[in-house]
Amino acid sequence: MQVLYVNTDKAILENAWTGKEQGIFLAGPTPRSDDVPSWRPEAVEFLKAKGFTGNVFIPEDKGAERYADYDGQINWEWNGLDAATVQVYWVPRDLKTMPAFTTNVEFGLYAASGKCVLGYPEGAPKMRYLHALAEKFNMPIAHTLEETLDHALDLMKLTHREAV
Repeated sequence: MQVLYVNTDKAILENAWTGKEQGIFLAGPTPRSDDVPSWRPEAVEFLKAKGFTGNVFIPEDKGAERYADYDGQINWEWNGLDAATVQVYWVPRDLKTMPAFTTNVEFGLYAASGKCVLGYPEGAPKMRYLHALAEKFNMPIAHTLEETLDHALDLMKLTHREAV
């Protein structure tokens, strides 16, 4: 498994962006402060334990610093979303610390693509519209991170690319 962050070497990213290898994009809110932990390391550990061997796109800087190039961040995310075999939208939304506003937009852009999975904890605020959109496009919906990732791996097996 190759974990790709925003600040991963550009040559490695450009190869991954071709979409020739399986890839999972971990879409969802990114913490806005250092005192709020990211949910993505737990997702990576789960995928490792399941034996996933493809690319994992993480729209965060690998270091403690936030990515300074906003336009570069946007382009990185668009490239990763397009290259991913499956897009995982895990939305542990907290309106103060992880509002997921960008997640809403990305989810709307790709909901009809057939490569999305939606997950959010029961009781997460402001999820009714995303849930309805997921239902409209027969998207898998889950309420734990693990179940969401299992749906993603199942969806990946249905694609034209080699299974996990």
